[in-house]
Amino acid sequence: MAVSPCSSGTDQKKPWWISNRKLVDKYIKDARCLISTQEPNDISSALVLVDAALALSPRFEIALELKARSLLYLRRFRDVADMLQDYIPSLKISSDDSSSVSSDNSSQVKLLPSSNSSFDSPAPHPSFKCFSVSDLKKKLMAGLCKNCEKEGQWRYLVLGQACCHLGLMEDAMVLLQTGKRLASDAFRRESVCWSDDNFSLPSIITTSGISSAATTPPRNVSSVSRSENVCHLLSHIKLLICRRTAAIAALDAGLHSESIRHFSKIVDGRRPAPQGFLAECYMHRATAYKASGRIAESISDCNKTLALDPTSIQALETRASLFETVRCLPDCLHDLEHLKLLYNSILRDRKLPGPAWKRHNVRYREIPGKLCVLTAKIKRLKQRVASGETANVDYYGLIGLKHGCSRSELDRAYLLLCLRHKPDKAINFIDRCELADERDLDSVIDRAKMSALLLYRLLQKGYSSVKSTIMDEEAAEKQRKKAAIQVQQTQYSNSKSEPEDNRASTNSSDFSSENKATTTSNANVFQGVFCRDLAAVGNLLPQVGFNHPIPLKYEAMSC
Repeated sequence: MAVSPCSSGTDQKKPWWISNRKLVDKYIKDARCLISTQEPNDISSALVLVDAALALSPRFEIALELKARSLLYLRRFRDVADMLQDYIPSLKISSDDSSSVSSDNSSQVKLLPSSNSSFDSPAPHPSFKCFSVSDLKKKLMAGLCKNCEKEGQWRYLVLGQACCHLGLMEDAMVLLQTGKRLASDAFRRESVCWSDDNFSLPSIITTSGISSAATTPPRNVSSVSRSENVCHLLSHIKLLICRRTAAIAALDAGLHSESIRHFSKIVDGRRPAPQGFLAECYMHRATAYKASGRIAESISDCNKTLALDPTSIQALETRASLFETVRCLPDCLHDLEHLKLLYNSILRDRKLPGPAWKRHNVRYREIPGKLCVLTAKIKRLKQRVASGETANVDYYGLIGLKHGCSRSELDRAYLLLCLRHKPDKAINFIDRCELADERDLDSVIDRAKMSALLLYRLLQKGYSSVKSTIMDEEAAEKQRKKAAIQVQQTQYSNSKSEPEDNRASTNSSDFSSENKATTTSNANVFQGVFCRDLAAVGNLLPQVGFNHPIPLKYEAMSC
């Protein structure tokens, strides 16, 4: 029987889900070819094809895995967390809190307004919300999908790595341990089905990696290398968590220097740490610096925290309180105004800043009360600025010196602060930071440079002010010493001149009589001695024949 030419049109009569499945398979095949090149541009193109496949089949497991691994390869960790946020453990726990506001309500519209106009009012009943037609279509197509495979363990491994790079260390540890356990169980189940000819242990590993003599299939080799990376990442996560736990425990116990030492090991480590984790450590170390009285170091750590996370409420509050402590009111007002704008944006958007999985140290229900207190505080500070308190800055507290310090102590403290907080060196911490998105590098550098420059100028101004104060005190001290010496000299000269005049007039006669007596006594003594010597000489002269006539023989001889 001949085939009619109209038989080719029967392909168009196939059900739409079958034709979509063929198209999905074609997209996946082309995406795999592009991903195999390991080029970023090709992987970006593969993402477009995978998104098209997911639009036709939202629950297609292979497409979901390819998309997640491609995003992880391109270091788009936030997109991975947004894609798989239902599997984040901390988000599951916090979802039960009534104060949390879901970020998935963007496609829903409230039909009836709430009875309470305040922002802290509870959300209306779900029956008063409409649904999205596109969401309904996706759910229907996902239900008709023929792929009923069980959700793979790749979610835990991929999401665990993404959470680690995002700074969610506890979530990353739980996810990676779960994924590692599931992968080992799956490998154990598969190894039972292999024959002795196809099975080879994946433990033939040299010091530099997997041995080239291994006869394991490529899929198993990649799984072994992947498991090694997971083990190294897990050990690094555990080390960071242990150090942070020890630092926080020391901070709670009041051992501020010990806490600073532990946090410094984290932020100054050889291996880079995630951006969110570093921001949290800098914030805790700023608290320890503040408790120990080191204002400049605490402000510097707050600057680094805000450079990594501009929406950090705790960093803004801490830095504003530090500026208020040293009576630097304009900078304090600037931070409080920034915090007020942040509170207003939170109330406007009805959710905390950032994605749903981001951690915050404040709850949504606390924002209205904090905003009222903040507004009153800003009003009081503006009144203080208007009254002229801006010039009364405590530069001694900023530099960390006591009143009455010497110039050498000031020079030493200023030199150490300059070496630490120079604008050129203030951005070196970015080299030890693993950013969640490389596109944020320029903005992080700009924020860090700007805040470091403001702190450095404040330190220079404080140094010149304290130095002039010390010089004035030294000049005043020298003047006081000179005046005291002059007073002592005049008193000594006056007390010495008056007794000498009286003594000279009363003892002049006694002095003349004594002089006469001594001269006469000395003359008598010398006269008696001379006379006694002459008598002795006269007794000796006759014995030697003095004044006798000369004998004749001596006269003849002389002739």
